[in-house]
Amino acid sequence: MRRWWPTVVAVGLVVAGCGGEPVAEHTPVLDPIVTVGIPPSASASSSPPPVATTTSTPPPVVIVLNPGHNGGNGGHPDEIARQVPAGAGKTKECDTTGTQTNAGYPEHAFTWDVTLRVRDALAIRGVTVVMTRENDTGVGPCVDERAAIANRSDAAAVVSIHADGSEAAGAHGFHVAYPLPALNEAQGEPSLRLATVLRDGLGKAGFAPANYIGQNGLDGRGDLAGLNLSEKPSVFVECGNMRDAADAGVLGSEDGKQRYAVAIATALMTYIGR
Repeated sequence: MRRWWPTVVAVGLVVAGCGGEPVAEHTPVLDPIVTVGIPPSASASSSPPPVATTTSTPPPVVIVLNPGHNGGNGGHPDEIARQVPAGAGKTKECDTTGTQTNAGYPEHAFTWDVTLRVRDALAIRGVTVVMTRENDTGVGPCVDERAAIANRSDAAAVVSIHADGSEAAGAHGFHVAYPLPALNEAQGEPSLRLATVLRDGLGKAGFAPANYIGQNGLDGRGDLAGLNLSEKPSVFVECGNMRDAADAGVLGSEDGKQRYAVAIATALMTYIGR
């Protein structure tokens, strides 16, 4: 009877090193001789060699958040009143103090609070967030510099967070402003799509679209420097009307601010496809 002798086959395993380049690694070899002619029974019972697998990490995504106004603006009227470029051949004031509720809750405090919540929600999901201002006690930056901060980044989206101050009776609800007319490619379809996704997200969260401006929660604007100067998909979210009692109640509440933040962050994740 012919005897079959056991054979040890050296198997190469490819693993990924720290730098992501394949590194060859070999299992211990007991017999350096590789013999062919292993009988079918032995071959069928042998386990297949391990196969190296690699996982790809999604590329980093940058989103710029622009909390409207600043807490120190009111104390520096000359500085924020100076004219700066506003795009489309126009100039505009460096910044403004923003509006406030009838009870005195200021827009700059609202935008700062909500923006921080959005930032944290995005960071948990692995998004890199760039803020246009670092606190709520400073002055500015001017509207042109805010746009420049976004343009210098590799932003997939730029969102300015505001609240409106319409004095019209019964005016309430949110709206999302987008560039119109578009002055470059990013201001066209990408910005309109961003505005639409945010509009839909706020609607799903239970917020009503504005009944006094725009159409179905969207408003094309050609007078906002942050939109005119942007080279990235960019929108302004006016979360509600601070002069309306019902809107003001939501804008000033902890629950309301958290709901706005979750809706905005969730919509942004939808926009970037994550």
